Amino acid sequence: MALDGQVAKLLAHIASCHTARLPGDRLRFCLGNRHVGYATHDFADRLAAVTPAISLADDRVTLAVDATDRLNDVALAAGCRSRAENFDVRETWDSPALAVLDRGALPSFGVIGMGVHLNGLVRRADGWHLWVAKRAADKKLDPGKLDHLVAGGVPAGLTPLQTLIKEAEEEAALPAELIAAAKPVARIAYNMEREEGLRRDVVFAYDLELPESFTPRPADGEVESFSLWPLEQVFAAVCETEDFKFNVNLVLIDLFIRFGLVAGEAASRLRAALS
Repeated sequence: MALDGQVAKLLAHIASCHTARLPGDRLRFCLGNRHVGYATHDFADRLAAVTPAISLADDRVTLAVDATDRLNDVALAAGCRSRAENFDVRETWDSPALAVLDRGALPSFGVIGMGVHLNGLVRRADGWHLWVAKRAADKKLDPGKLDHLVAGGVPAGLTPLQTLIKEAEEEAALPAELIAAAKPVARIAYNMEREEGLRRDVVFAYDLELPESFTPRPADGEVESFSLWPLEQVFAAVCETEDFKFNVNLVLIDLFIRFGLVAGEAASRLRAALS
């Protein structure tokens, strides 16, 4: 594929993660006077039917401050599915946590979700390689898609780095002494319309150079297998297919720019689209 075609495909991957225009046809969702998310009118009506602690106005739906500790109960009563994993609810990714909400309810409430992704890199005589995971076929979201060596959501009470360490051991049997060398390289945010609802995600990306002697193994059933790909093969797959999970593409595009697979004006265009 010619360079122009490659850049167009990479830009399309980025654009596909920026499909939500906010507030759009949604109401702001607030905890007291703190704006933390967005809700469709239909969902706002369901919330209001659940509890008198919910109030509706022209542009917002509000849960009373003294009821924030019951947010998960309200979400379940309004029909949200549970994934048995709480995330912190914040106004912005770096502001204090105001409440917790089950991960399965985040898209309905349009609440920010934070995640971590690890570029597991190996430097060989023939160049850089990247560990690529294949998601299990029974995953509820994006089954069978290609993924990073380690990736996962940041649960309530943990930092991105703490989450990376936890996920590394759980997903890839990556020991703490190796993951300790991971370096933060990017923070990527996007607002995306998905079948499950509104994704307002902030992804923290890390690089980790691994020894050739290390081989990851699926440890918790979320990953079917791991393969070590030349970085140029990863680049070709992202430029030519939809095989990688949607947000993995964004982190990989950042990696391609930093490792010189895309340079000059093309890199500037991609960097501007990512920001």
